[in-house]
Amino acid sequence: MIKQFYFAVFMVILIFGVNVCAQDKKYKVQTIAFYNVENLYDTINDTKVNDEEFTPNGKQYWTAAKYQKKLANLAHVIAGIGSGDNPNNSPVIIGLAEVENRGVLEDLIKQQLLIEKDYGIVHFDSPDRRGSDVALLYQKKLFKPISYKNVGLYKTTTAVAEEETDETTEDKPDTYKGRLFTRDQLLVTGMLDGEEVSFIVNHWPSRSGGEKKSSPGREAAAVLNRKIIDSLYYINPLAKIVNMGDFNDGPYNNTLKKTLGTKGYKDDVKPGGLFNPMEKMSKEGDGTLAYYDSWDIFDQIIISQPLLGKDYSSYHYWKAGIYNPVFIKQGSGKYSEYPLRTANGEVGFSDHFPVYIYLIKEGKK
Repeated sequence: MIKQFYFAVFMVILIFGVNVCAQDKKYKVQTIAFYNVENLYDTINDTKVNDEEFTPNGKQYWTAAKYQKKLANLAHVIAGIGSGDNPNNSPVIIGLAEVENRGVLEDLIKQQLLIEKDYGIVHFDSPDRRGSDVALLYQKKLFKPISYKNVGLYKTTTAVAEEETDETTEDKPDTYKGRLFTRDQLLVTGMLDGEEVSFIVNHWPSRSGGEKKSSPGREAAAVLNRKIIDSLYYINPLAKIVNMGDFNDGPYNNTLKKTLGTKGYKDDVKPGGLFNPMEKMSKEGDGTLAYYDSWDIFDQIIISQPLLGKDYSSYHYWKAGIYNPVFIKQGSGKYSEYPLRTANGEVGFSDHFPVYIYLIKEGKK
């Protein structure tokens, strides 16, 4: 009986000690985000692109005051993304879509709410007719780029969307011949707090003209995107890849489910595969944009298999979310709860909600 008593006491102490150790563990949390900022244009007319709408005399009467208000609004959003579980830091990495040029990015990172974060910029001009590009911002103290490139989408024997091909290339430089007039895919590889991670920022061809008519353009973009991912896996089968963007398709569309081969459950992801945490959100009725009361998730963050698992000695995926606080929503009227966009002369935020994921690992906070 005495031996049994001491054994029981020993087991209680052992179990209690394990629980205390688990509670004492600390984790680094890094927020990775994507945000389609909807027409972040300056007020200057660039004669090489169709940006006349966003000039003082254009359709939007885009003045310096409106531009500055737009920048302040976006900075407010970016500073708060992921703040629920990571209150002391805005995203370490954020992919952006619908930015006009590097100048607007320079103006954005100088906003009062962001300037102390010391964001760096990776940006290339795309051949999009409206001058709409993708970009990546990163906190210099936490991420060190090693390489970056823009990967253009070119015409193939496969039919592509008329929206992207109905303009000739005769008045364009030779480098544009055969290239679709859409956003390039941005690939950035670097060291995130000492670990190599690759980021791909996308903004696939839109649904202008209808989903069916425009789908070949997105299928071509999906094929290119999968080639980029496969090339990273070829170099390193354990590559940590974060594939983000406005895909103009939902998690359930063939471009993502079949061409990219995304899975909605972590246990279904095999080596070389991809996990899409937004698939479950979509099934639950969540959305990042709305059209005639129909919500969808075009804005997604997809991750490679090596970021899954529970070995938190290095960075791994924890969870994902849509950032949609009250202040970036329409407050009333026909479009109540929709993203608060710029309309009727009033400067809003964007017609998309941003999305984010958390990467965590054990260590000092």
